[in-house]
Amino acid sequence: MTDEFSAVASEHFSGSARYIEREESWLAFNERVLELAENTENPLLERVRFLSIFANNLDEFFMVRVAGMKRRVATGLALTTPTGHQPREVLELISEESRSLMARQSRCFNDVVKPQLAAEGIFLLGFADLDETERAYLREVFITRIFPVLTPLAVDPSHPFPYISGLSLNLAVVARNPLSGEEVFARVKVPPSLPRFLATRATLATRYIPLEDLIAAHLDELFPGMELLNHHSFRVTRNQDLEVEEDEAEDLLNALEQELLRRRFGPPVRLEIDENMDGTLLKKLLSELEVVESEVYRMPPPLDLTGLNRIADLDRPELKFDHFSSSTHAAIRDPEFDGDIFTAIRNKDILLHHPYDSFTTSVVSFLDQAAQDPAVLAIKQTLYRTSGDSPIVDALIDAAEAGKQVLALIELRARFDELANVRWARKLEEAGVHVLYGLLGLKTHAKLSLVVRDEPDGLRRYCHIGTGNYNPKTARHYEDLGILTCDPALGEDLTRLFNQLSGFAPATEFRHLLVAPTSMRAGLIERIDREIHHAEAGRPATIRLKLNSLEDEGMIDALYKASEAGVTIQLVIRGICALRPGVVGLSENVQVRSYLGRFLEHSRIFHFSNGGDDEVWIGSADMMHRNLDRRVEALVRISDPEARQVLLGMLDELTSDNFAAWHLHGDTTWSRVAVDLEGKPLPDWQETLVRRHQERERA
Repeated sequence: MTDEFSAVASEHFSGSARYIEREESWLAFNERVLELAENTENPLLERVRFLSIFANNLDEFFMVRVAGMKRRVATGLALTTPTGHQPREVLELISEESRSLMARQSRCFNDVVKPQLAAEGIFLLGFADLDETERAYLREVFITRIFPVLTPLAVDPSHPFPYISGLSLNLAVVARNPLSGEEVFARVKVPPSLPRFLATRATLATRYIPLEDLIAAHLDELFPGMELLNHHSFRVTRNQDLEVEEDEAEDLLNALEQELLRRRFGPPVRLEIDENMDGTLLKKLLSELEVVESEVYRMPPPLDLTGLNRIADLDRPELKFDHFSSSTHAAIRDPEFDGDIFTAIRNKDILLHHPYDSFTTSVVSFLDQAAQDPAVLAIKQTLYRTSGDSPIVDALIDAAEAGKQVLALIELRARFDELANVRWARKLEEAGVHVLYGLLGLKTHAKLSLVVRDEPDGLRRYCHIGTGNYNPKTARHYEDLGILTCDPALGEDLTRLFNQLSGFAPATEFRHLLVAPTSMRAGLIERIDREIHHAEAGRPATIRLKLNSLEDEGMIDALYKASEAGVTIQLVIRGICALRPGVVGLSENVQVRSYLGRFLEHSRIFHFSNGGDDEVWIGSADMMHRNLDRRVEALVRISDPEARQVLLGMLDELTSDNFAAWHLHGDTTWSRVAVDLEGKPLPDWQETLVRRHQERERA
């Protein structure tokens, strides 16, 4: 990716040029997702899924980041970015790069993936490609299952232009009344409740057409007696970032419910259209939607490739990654403990690595047993995102109904999960759970569970602290870490933290936790400075971080300072990285790698070599402004030697040259290194872990 952002001579990496533009770095991340779709070494249906993920990522980027920037520009509140660019410049460059990536996605799908699917007997067709038998079958499907759902909306003096909901796929139709000769416009919404791709036969389904193609082929059923002149698909992306001012809302739950209703009517930020749409029809849409030409994206049909998940889900295992099932952690399934997870935790700290270690038989089982165990007196839990049929919520309800003290801190503003969380909050309250919505002005993003149990030798506190959400469904696809422990000092810390979240305790101090927004930033800076002192004294000095994103300028400057002092810095970052590595005199001791694959890399690990006395932390926070300053986050220090050694081993592999990875360069470009110095293919790290896991299971 080379553009104005990266056209900076190496000798001028000072001031704002020290950083990579956040939006550019995010687009580079999504480009890496697209490369997974383009990579012919990946199974074909997995490449189809990566195309869908790429499209979904870009939708969210426009709904939140682009929408927020446009709103700030419109209100005059936009500030120069840390890279020194004006917001309008950033928007222009976003538009240019997004167009390029969307065109590349379309070429990948239409020119490469579709023909390869056809070679495997999976055909994605247009209505004109069907034979008579298929057309007859689909006409019956249309009449019986689709036609009753459709609502054609005409636009004339008595029918105003209809509201176009965000991300909905639509057909713009131009028809002529043969009696009056008048041309009219109508909109037909493609129902999101129906399958995006339809099989063309009732049995042996291997041929599919987009739903909008079938609707377009039967528009005469929707407009009988009219002469159909033209039709094209279009799609609108709207601002869907929430705005809730807590200090003005006495009841955050009610305020959020109202804001969710308002979200449906956010202003448009992108208009995707069929590339063949004529100028007259486009002008009509621009006028009615109040969209400007720079927000229009012309694409070859079909639009909305998020729907490709329907194809990726086909039962063709030979075209997918090899089947993988997580298993119960060895420390939990030890027959000596007879399934008692509390006994297992008392035996030793249990470091969990999902999805390789089952989330259901560890974290969910931990809370299930806590709910059923009469010796358990209290459960305290944070919930940021959870699944639609959450067994964790069920466990909390069971515990409350059994008379236990249950506290659930639910983050209502978890983006795009707000409605589900509102429903869970209501359900938990009705069951007698004490439900809290976090601290004023702060999202609660920390992943924490605390169970208080009455045992023969007194009360004992059992803790789970993780890097990922309490969501059993995403835990099958997200790579995350967690620790189950009954360490008394950590239990005391967690008790203090929950008391801080539920009451008034601003002066709380912690021994084994770094907590944002109070102590995390200062604690991390202190440890970076400590590595500098070690380097200056000639002792081992290394910082290794595994993060989702690094964009906080204060943290980046601290790492630059450490690099200049001779500290070795190795970063493994899935998404945004605003730091420029490998720049002489600034970051020559910094390396940045990125790993993407079948699982979403989501864990955060912080390692400071500390002169040989290694310090390792895991937790919920990235090095971003929002995590350090505007969220409740928690990092936990791993004190168990065995668990710490496992994490150090992971970092050893991730920062080595032994696995295929993307490498970031100082000019902001990323390159994938997939072969070693001898030209031999490098293995995929995730697939290596899958293989090791399966070998352990067989053993």
